[in-house]
Amino acid sequence: MSKSYVMNTYGRYDVSFEKGKGAKIYDTEGNEYIDFVSGVAVNCLGHANPVITNAITEQSQKLMHISNYYWNENAKELAKILCENSNHEKVFFCNSGAEAIETALKLARKYGSLSKTPDKNEIIYMENSFHGRTMGALSVTGQAKYQESFKPLIGNVKSVKFNDLDEIETAVSEKTCAIIVEPIQGEGGIIKAQVDFLKKLRELCDKFDAVLIFDEVQCGIGRTGSLFAYKKFGVVPDVICMAKALGGGFPIGAAMANKKVAEAFVPGDHGNTYGGNPLAAAVSLAIMKELINGGVISKVDEKAKYIVDRLEEMKEKYSQITEIRGMGLLIGICLDTDIKAFTKKCFDKRLLVITAGSNVVRLLPPLNVTEEEMKAALDTLEEVFKEIN
Repeated sequence: MSKSYVMNTYGRYDVSFEKGKGAKIYDTEGNEYIDFVSGVAVNCLGHANPVITNAITEQSQKLMHISNYYWNENAKELAKILCENSNHEKVFFCNSGAEAIETALKLARKYGSLSKTPDKNEIIYMENSFHGRTMGALSVTGQAKYQESFKPLIGNVKSVKFNDLDEIETAVSEKTCAIIVEPIQGEGGIIKAQVDFLKKLRELCDKFDAVLIFDEVQCGIGRTGSLFAYKKFGVVPDVICMAKALGGGFPIGAAMANKKVAEAFVPGDHGNTYGGNPLAAAVSLAIMKELINGGVISKVDEKAKYIVDRLEEMKEKYSQITEIRGMGLLIGICLDTDIKAFTKKCFDKRLLVITAGSNVVRLLPPLNVTEEEMKAALDTLEEVFKEIN
């Protein structure tokens, strides 16, 4: 079979999908599923959204790629929208979340190298975090299971306990060039950072002139109910890493920084062949306009409430549910049962959900999910709970 030619790096379900519309997706045999994975928080406008397909069609007929030796208007306009809707001034475009993380780590190291403090190159990261699978991103990922087979990783990194005020206070020093954190740990189990903890990170970075990096690859671009997750916490980082929903299914990532930190980079310090090319930027630009001007983000909290209220009702009925976590449409259901078996039962009933951490089922519907689609997904979840109760 043709799948035998693909490297064995994923535990895939035995299904092939060929088309979709909104939160519905169809396999090669015509079976319909409700997609509450959204390509792992990527398909913010669902499947086959005309905003995206029209942008691809129109731009692909004009110009797809020119390299970064030249400007293109789409990338300039996209950077402008991102900066004008944030507290930041400069953007670097790439293709993925891991590349955005790599950009941020290099930028922080470069910023540290310009300091008067010798060896200001230590990066602090959080236990239980996940930042990607490239060597740099892996080095600041706080889960040993992802790291063990690939050591030695990059040096001068140090982990601290997430949300531990005392430990972070002790860990940061003049040698620290950056602290990297997810405002909401996604792969780690949908665990929110405490506001006091993020404020302490900001305070320490200011004190020691270190770069505060927020990894918003999964929780950003509207997922929490604001364009950027940091606005929900009231703490402004120096650098934001983003991807996933930024392209709605088309590969694009970005690292956005304030002017002080961004100016550490000079020509030749960093690059990316495809980053911000006319086609990727056109798609992302269309998505940003739809999310912001089209009112999609403004309805996220209302939709989240609909889902969470229903889940809380289920929690009262089914003892397997121990907690409902998350923010916006990044929702975790903590279960006292085999979560892999649970997600397989959902799949068998044609609802796509995924796990997070050791005991959490993750719900990541499109941001424009309809009430009908939400009800269908929640009804299926309840069917599964009834079966295992």
